[in-house]
Amino acid sequence: MEYLPSLQQEFDELKPSLFELLAEQQLSSLLPPSIRYILAVATHRHPRYLLRILNSYDEIYALLSFVVERYYLRTFGGSFTENFYSLKRERVLLTKNGEIPRAQLGASGHVRESLKLRSSDVWKNLIVMVGIPYLKCKLDEGYEVHAAPQASLIMSGGPRYNPSEDLPPNPTIRQRLLRFYKWFLRNVYPSFNAAYYFSILAFNLAYLFDNTKYSSPFLWLIGTRIRRLGAADHQAIAAVLDPKPATGPGAGARSRPGSGLLGMFSPQNLYPQLLTSLRYFLPASIFALKFLEWWHASDFSRQLTRKATDVLDLPAPVANGMISPSEKRQALEEKKKRKEAQKQESNPSSPKSAFKSPRRRIQPPISATSYLPIFTVPLPPADSDVASTCPVCLNSLTSPTACQTGYVFCYVCVFHWLNGEHQRQIDFMNGEGAGAAWEEGGEDAEGTSEGKPGQSRQGKWESGKGRCPVTGRRVLGGTEGLRRVLI
Repeated sequence: MEYLPSLQQEFDELKPSLFELLAEQQLSSLLPPSIRYILAVATHRHPRYLLRILNSYDEIYALLSFVVERYYLRTFGGSFTENFYSLKRERVLLTKNGEIPRAQLGASGHVRESLKLRSSDVWKNLIVMVGIPYLKCKLDEGYEVHAAPQASLIMSGGPRYNPSEDLPPNPTIRQRLLRFYKWFLRNVYPSFNAAYYFSILAFNLAYLFDNTKYSSPFLWLIGTRIRRLGAADHQAIAAVLDPKPATGPGAGARSRPGSGLLGMFSPQNLYPQLLTSLRYFLPASIFALKFLEWWHASDFSRQLTRKATDVLDLPAPVANGMISPSEKRQALEEKKKRKEAQKQESNPSSPKSAFKSPRRRIQPPISATSYLPIFTVPLPPADSDVASTCPVCLNSLTSPTACQTGYVFCYVCVFHWLNGEHQRQIDFMNGEGAGAAWEEGGEDAEGTSEGKPGQSRQGKWESGKGRCPVTGRRVLGGTEGLRRVLI
């Protein structure tokens, strides 16, 4: 397929195949999103300095691309990516088929100078290489913002008229232009975009079968075609990149000041050297990308890391001033025993102090949104039939219903609880309730004694509305998340 044009006429070794041009175009189209991704990652770390650059990425990239492409067109005769594929751009002569094969063989250097891009040709190519892609990018972005949502709404059977698109009574020029711009995007740009891609496809097919020497309609408009670099081109590029020093008597006096080793860092030499180094940066970056892709995809890196860590014998970390969990638990138990002994000594005649057994205090669950404790109910005592008792009303289960947390309640109890209408919730929030799961120990989460009747808990507690009565976890879907069970 690469040498298909040679079947149509005599083989032209300087004419690139369509697949070379497509590979060059693909590489050129991958550069902007790749640089944008790197800039977006860097912006997350330094948003103060890079956020404005990221917001104006299209304009900044077009400006930098203009500078780089202009230098490469004037120095190497082709764009940055075309030079990577050893391609160039040249003018088309007004001869038969634009070819001069005999002169190309006999005087390749003179032919190169005749076909070299002039200043006007360089500007035309810059419009095609930088201006048209930037304009296409902005039109695509505008279509996605202004036209695509309305088109999808119309396709789904929505309204076709939007009153907000009408002009005000006395519109300004800017408002008129904006309305015309939106009208163009919605009515004309889809056909224009289709014609753009169909014209490129037609020229590619014609170029593949050697019916034209232009691979793009824009190259046909400016009279420029893409060719391979010849021997004369390589010699000219080598002369530009590696200038030979002057020889003979008086050469040192005629040498330009600043052309030595220190002159490499002068402002007049730094600009071309920086842009020329991009020729080596692109293949190096591609190699580094492929190497990183192989490194993360293979097991070699993990095996190497495992072998490196096996050799190291790191001691256990030592933390000074910390108490182990077992010692901390023993200290808490001793403290609790001392408090109980002090209470018994202070009131030895009290029957409650003689027979009251220590019980573990349970903290109420805390809401993640309001940071308030949530009212919950304890499970029935162990001596009762837990499997057939409702934890809310403490009666036998009627129409057993399972919550998403796995606990089973009466349907009426859990339905009213999720709606925040259960009488036990209302009494508790009014300061009249008791018997919560966290009441073991006689104190609430704030350490204040429960049992002050008539004191409202509004704004201090959550009633458990929309939550499981036992665990305090939120029930997704509310009452729709309940399921009837059979016991």
